[in-house]
Amino acid sequence: MNKGFWDKLRSPFFVLAPMADVTDFAFRKIIAKYSKHARRSFNEGGPDVFWTEFVSADGLCSLGKENLLPMLKYDESMRPIVAQIFGSNPQKMCEAAILIKKLGFDGLDINMGCPDRAILKQGAGGALIKNPALAKELILAAREGAKGLPVSVKTRIGVSRPMLEEWFGFLANQNLAAITVHLRTVKELSEVPAHWDLMPEIVKLVKNVEGAPPHILGNGDVMSLREAEEKCTQTGADGVMLGRAIFGNPWLFNPRVKFAEITLEQKIKVMLEHTKLFEKTFKGKKNFDLMKKHYKAYINNFPGAKELRNELMQTKTAKQVADIVKKFEARLVRRSFSEVGSTKF
Repeated sequence: MNKGFWDKLRSPFFVLAPMADVTDFAFRKIIAKYSKHARRSFNEGGPDVFWTEFVSADGLCSLGKENLLPMLKYDESMRPIVAQIFGSNPQKMCEAAILIKKLGFDGLDINMGCPDRAILKQGAGGALIKNPALAKELILAAREGAKGLPVSVKTRIGVSRPMLEEWFGFLANQNLAAITVHLRTVKELSEVPAHWDLMPEIVKLVKNVEGAPPHILGNGDVMSLREAEEKCTQTGADGVMLGRAIFGNPWLFNPRVKFAEITLEQKIKVMLEHTKLFEKTFKGKKNFDLMKKHYKAYINNFPGAKELRNELMQTKTAKQVADIVKKFEARLVRRSFSEVGSTKF
């Protein structure tokens, strides 16, 4: 089976997780810029693969499609890029895959692990772990619609308990290009440590299939590239998907940058750039309040951080954010002069 761009990746490789209302176009653009996006080489930096936010296959086949298309926005700085979709209707999955192909994506990923109750009630996301027959139909439908694009799956280790042999033994034989494993059950959400101790067994199950087995990636609680590389060495995984570690740190995928050395001035500059790009891209399409989860990550661990965060939480526009930052920087300057003036020589 042709795995497309996946065949060109060198292990270990490190990819950006799909996170709803987080890894949108604006944030991916910032990550591409500050991770220098010279991908497919650990030494060069940048995510080896970008993922979009996950999008409903049913929604992409409905009259409301236009409202969802901004979630699939990308540009050339983000290649290779995979569109992630979810659903439980094979016909809609096929139609959505046709659209993904037309939009020029490098791959298509089916979410089979989301623990959100509304998605589980649809029989989608993590509910598919208990329904391999439907999962197979969805994979075949996606492959039919995508026509040549590599199809992958992101999933979890089980629903209420690990289901390694039955679930990963099944997935390994579905001619997938890659399988990403969030190392928790659906029921566990993100409330317990990721079960990385189970990864070697999952790798063995996946790699034991005949022919060209899918690439296998682990996901959960990894906070740096160094830790990601260690996980691959310890478990035999081909790669690691990083998610929460990216909050407030668009430099994450650049191994030349030490986050501890990033100055407050740099963080605020990038936060403003991110805010302006978000507003420019999504004004009238997404609520500005979505940016505020990023402010909590950018603005912390320095004197006055709490007060600045509280002010930023009241904003509704990029201009208001810029005005607040300007006043904060002026206070810093005054404080600096005051400290110098009170120094005794």
